[in-house]
Amino acid sequence: MGLKNRIVPGGLYFLTMTVVDWVDIFTRPVYKHIIVDALKFCQEKKGLKLYAWVLMSNHMHLIAAAEEDRNLSDILRDFKQFTSRKIVAIIQEEPESRRQWLLHRFEFNAHLSTNVRHYKVWQDGNEAKELLSNSFIDQN
Repeated sequence: MGLKNRIVPGGLYFLTMTVVDWVDIFTRPVYKHIIVDALKFCQEKKGLKLYAWVLMSNHMHLIAAAEEDRNLSDILRDFKQFTSRKIVAIIQEEPESRRQWLLHRFEFNAHLSTNVRHYKVWQDGNEAKELLSNSFIDQN
């Protein structure tokens, strides 16, 4: 992650997490529920402080921080890993008209990455912008 998107402890951030190739995965409720459940888990068990969020068809925005003794980068990493695995499992198990295409996109993107073996759902990074002042917050 570059310095411009570096997450420092104690900060409040506007985050954008995007699906690879801007794939419209969150058009179906089953995938939306994975995100909602994972966010709840991260709040209850991992120290995610979530102030606002919105889930779009192919990306999501959060205004978030981590509890004092927790690391926001670690929470986001774990969130993305868990939701990626769960989304792929549901695509493979449930009726999905776009199954082959979705798995192909996620598999193709995994081959472009050195740290992903099978399927890559999320783009690298979190497009993190620290919210430093009210005027900055009003711009985002």
